[in-house]
Amino acid sequence: MKDREDNLYKAFIFDLDGVLVDTAKYHFNAWSRLANSLGFDFTEQQNEELKGISRIDSLKKILKWGNQEVNEENELNRLANIKNTWYIEMIEKMTPDEILPGVYDFLVLSQKEGIKIALGSASKNAEIILKRTGITHFFDAIVDGNLVKKSKPDPEVFIKAQQLLKVKIQECVVFEDAQAGIDAAKAVSMKVVGIGLPSNLTGADMVTPDLENWTPDKLIAKI
Repeated sequence: MKDREDNLYKAFIFDLDGVLVDTAKYHFNAWSRLANSLGFDFTEQQNEELKGISRIDSLKKILKWGNQEVNEENELNRLANIKNTWYIEMIEKMTPDEILPGVYDFLVLSQKEGIKIALGSASKNAEIILKRTGITHFFDAIVDGNLVKKSKPDPEVFIKAQQLLKVKIQECVVFEDAQAGIDAAKAVSMKVVGIGLPSNLTGADMVTPDLENWTPDKLIAKI
């Protein structure tokens, strides 16, 4: 393990869906099934708009797209729980093969370099996904939707991760695939690596399609 005292960046905070693993297809299938049960369709394009957004806020958007009025909290929770039950059934079958390109090697190298690693995700099922894909052991802190009250673009999830890692805000690099996540990180002046297309990730300090062929030092030199 290298001494990082001479390096400005001492911690990496990763979003989950679309950064470490691709669970968008499972979210889409579960939301689509719920929408169909309510009598309307849900598109993949609409699913893209839900990146980084909490379950209840996602449900409210979907109901609005389907011209459905549900205002009662109990009913919103009931529908969200139905979707989540279907989603969990699918992610329980995930394997390490579903880790996105380059991620495993990048986590290995980051850990060897002495970089602290945290999860900063809106998902309430993050621990299941990390366990099924075999990467839980890399994380020094896990901050998910069960620990925060505010969704991105509020920076609460990243601030909590930074505090648990016991590093300074300016020592953190966030990895995000959603605009809401980038906005959240930049709101507290954290550096951000966007995973995806530059046109979809405004404000990121750098953007890459994935983490394949990157080392922590090569990436840090770019931001």
